[in-house]
Amino acid sequence: MDAVLGLEDGTVVRGRGFGEGGAVCGELVFTTQYTGYEEALTDPSYAGQILIFTYPLIGNYGVSGEAFQSDGMKALALVVREACLHPSHRLSRESIVEFVKREGRSGILGVDTRMLTIKTRESGAMRAALIVGSSDGEEAIRLAREHPVISEIDLISSVTCKYPYRIDGDRGEPHFVVIDLGVKKSILSSLARRRVNITVVPATTKPDEVLDLKPDAILISNGPGDPLRARDAITLVSKLAGIVPIFGICLGNQVIALGLGAETYKLKFGHRGANQPVKDLESGIVHITSQNHGFAVDSDSLEGADLRVTQRNLNDGTVEGIAHNYLDILSVQYHPEAHPGPWDTEAFFFDRIVRMVR
Repeated sequence: MDAVLGLEDGTVVRGRGFGEGGAVCGELVFTTQYTGYEEALTDPSYAGQILIFTYPLIGNYGVSGEAFQSDGMKALALVVREACLHPSHRLSRESIVEFVKREGRSGILGVDTRMLTIKTRESGAMRAALIVGSSDGEEAIRLAREHPVISEIDLISSVTCKYPYRIDGDRGEPHFVVIDLGVKKSILSSLARRRVNITVVPATTKPDEVLDLKPDAILISNGPGDPLRARDAITLVSKLAGIVPIFGICLGNQVIALGLGAETYKLKFGHRGANQPVKDLESGIVHITSQNHGFAVDSDSLEGADLRVTQRNLNDGTVEGIAHNYLDILSVQYHPEAHPGPWDTEAFFFDRIVRMVR
């Protein structure tokens, strides 16, 4: 089946399509990981995005369903050089092509992903349109250019839970209220392994509603899009700072900064992959981290918000962690629960915040 990918700058690439036919439009981004594709495709933070894998062959060990980070594929579409049609793994239930089709999503293979990655690094993340069942490049370019930029789209409402739900821990353990901006299942699992009690609430939950739950701590989750779109969560941070300890992961890191008066900005092409080096400024330890974000906290804006930088990315110096100077507020930009090989980031973050609350 023919397929065409058109970018807003006029670039057109053609390949073989799979999955659902028709057109999808979104922001074209790349990730450098070559394993963990099952986790990436089901990560709610990829909502609204067409995902390129830079590694040329994706799907070698198939899809098991055991590593899903949500209830299904959240990335809009998949772009690969080659997709493995006959995976080999004892847990594999289907190929990545079969998975994409079953999820009602679309993909394109047989394209020059290296060229697309270099173009994205040089020009920045761009709007794109993928049409499966067509080779009309002009139509793909038109659709890409007409699509809104990601900052204009409310993606959080499409991935947050509709109603609160609870995950019971041990009696007497702290109660964490998780603000679901698109939370990954592995974040909840990391908390649950520490026996705490968890209540997950929608992104629109108001400060008084959170206080009614009698939390010992609040965790602002990861999620997709521009942090400025998380208006309710930003207000919640500003209202409850100093009343309840507040922690954040990824988008939650940016929301905490905004809620306390700091600023954020869009990165040129974002950080997406499983090998981002992050230095902890307090201990001097360098962590290898898994990341997925297109925005970052402006370090120059932190001083007026009584926040300090605790960790930095060693590739580009961007902020990877912040803490309040005197309140119990702590957050990281990367995904500590993902532990891409080493487990040190999970212990560093989750052990620390649970110990602080206890």
